[in-house]
Amino acid sequence: MDSKTAARPRQPGLWTGLLVLAALSCQARSQPAAIPEEYRRAGRAALEWTRKFVALGPRPAGSNALQAQQRIIAEALGKLSCRVTEDDFTAATPLGAAAMKNITARFGAADAAGIVVVSGHYDTLRQERFVGANDGGSSAGLLMALAERLDAKPDAAVWVAFLDGEEAVLRWSAADRTYGSRHLAGRWAADGTARRIRALINVDMIGDADLSLVFDRNSDPDLMKRVWSIAAELGYERHFPREIGYIEDDHLSFAAVGIPSIDLIDFNYGPGNAYWHTAADTMDKLSADSFAVILHVLEETIAAGARP
Repeated sequence: MDSKTAARPRQPGLWTGLLVLAALSCQARSQPAAIPEEYRRAGRAALEWTRKFVALGPRPAGSNALQAQQRIIAEALGKLSCRVTEDDFTAATPLGAAAMKNITARFGAADAAGIVVVSGHYDTLRQERFVGANDGGSSAGLLMALAERLDAKPDAAVWVAFLDGEEAVLRWSAADRTYGSRHLAGRWAADGTARRIRALINVDMIGDADLSLVFDRNSDPDLMKRVWSIAAELGYERHFPREIGYIEDDHLSFAAVGIPSIDLIDFNYGPGNAYWHTAADTMDKLSADSFAVILHVLEETIAAGARP
């Protein structure tokens, strides 16, 4: 399936119960919470990072534009209080060997345990005129803004991972997708790093001005409940509904090696998802407030230790 999601039949009883709970929640909090100004600023920073990346044009894995983005990311991270790892690897794709690079910024002590990883892909679909403002751009922009905020909290055991090669080279399949996350998960499993990671939160397509995330059943259930609970406590229920989906994304690579992993993704981008994987995925569809909401929820989850 050329898609990040696989539909499955809903369970009527469960779904009805969720609708009732959602209705009660709406009654309890009729007005959305105001976003704190510090997160509005961070959201604007994430939007501007995204704009900078989108200005490079289409950025599929191995392209000159993506290499330029890699240099921008590495240079900016190099100015922060983190250890930066550039992991170059060669991926076997349907079009032959392809050079790819994951970039990880590690905040906190080198021997820290209980690490929380926030990841996202920064490549775009291999398609003419596709600049991927939301799909590829927003995750990279948010990770940059998060890293800048973590710079003021150098003791936090948080890693920010920029993943290459999430998009399929030809057609989405088990062998042709998520190259960067599969490579990094394999490395972490082999060297023992996976055992030190408490949780991994992957972000994808989170800049949509009409932000509404999928409640992903392929994600770690306890961690999903924790994040949704924190979002509700902050007053962001309308952005975190209980709309169930089954998402295939980078988080599954890490779940496969035993890391509790979830995916934060808005998979309804435009009317009928009309903007997804089209030339319409442009900056005018994004909002700084959407970035701000995700950053606020992420940081509260990290502060809580990402515990269920």
